[in-house]
Amino acid sequence: MSQFLAKIPREVRLRAHGLGEEGAKWISSLDELAARFESDWELEFGAVLAGGTEALVVAARLRDGREVVLKLGLPGSADIGAEVKAYELCNGNGYASLIQYDLEANALLLEKLDASLATENRAIETQIRVITETLMPSWIKLESAQGLMTGKEKAEWLANFIETQWQENSKPCSRNAVHRALDFCAERADAFSFEDAYLVHGDAHPHNVLAVPNSGDYRLVDPDGLCAEKACDLAVPMREWSEDLLDGNTARQARQRCDLLATLSGAPERAIWQWGYMERISTALVLKSIDQDKEAELMFVVAEQLNEQPD
Repeated sequence: MSQFLAKIPREVRLRAHGLGEEGAKWISSLDELAARFESDWELEFGAVLAGGTEALVVAARLRDGREVVLKLGLPGSADIGAEVKAYELCNGNGYASLIQYDLEANALLLEKLDASLATENRAIETQIRVITETLMPSWIKLESAQGLMTGKEKAEWLANFIETQWQENSKPCSRNAVHRALDFCAERADAFSFEDAYLVHGDAHPHNVLAVPNSGDYRLVDPDGLCAEKACDLAVPMREWSEDLLDGNTARQARQRCDLLATLSGAPERAIWQWGYMERISTALVLKSIDQDKEAELMFVVAEQLNEQPD
């Protein structure tokens, strides 16, 4: 089993190292943990899969021949408990099927799907449409938080994260951009209501949208699992593809993207715009903290240009 340690994706290793002693302990335990599930869940392991940043993901086969995926989440970064709750609430509506889980070990087993939308080389607008259409059946109405973080809590968490990380990463963008993000966080926190609360994925980027074999459909994986307004889920397609937004009139193209997402989903444009800006700043700070400076800089440049636009 030692080959797993050698094949941990670079992004996962960087995230683990960023957690200090806890991350190092997790890395050293992976082979033993994988061996346990190989026995307990009767798995035959295949390749380590790339694409994630917060877990070791390994292809496997069950004794009955079914193709599955084992996910071993990084403690303090990937909350398998919230993922499991999201998979159970969704019950197959837009999400991959959950087969087994172990909350104590921060591990779960899912059906194996085909390649991600990110590998298909589709036009950005097409990817946005696929992401939104895949999300829509997964938006299950919630009358209570069901143990998930609410949209209010998420917005407040983002505000604290942005303020703290901006200082710790030597203020990599303007104070005005950060203040705009904090203002948006406050407005989205105040806007939270169970009247407009749904199960939302929280991280629906193209790598988390996987093709269903032989169907033309897609399903979502790696949910953050939140109880929030629909617009919260559309923040991710708003923050992605920075280079495309910089190729031309950035503000106009961002507004067109926001309008498309609102038209497809029925969610309010203002809420989509605000969640998207919040996610852009916070994600850029995450990338900065794990030495992915080029990607972070692109996000910051877009944010600075959008900061000049009216709310």
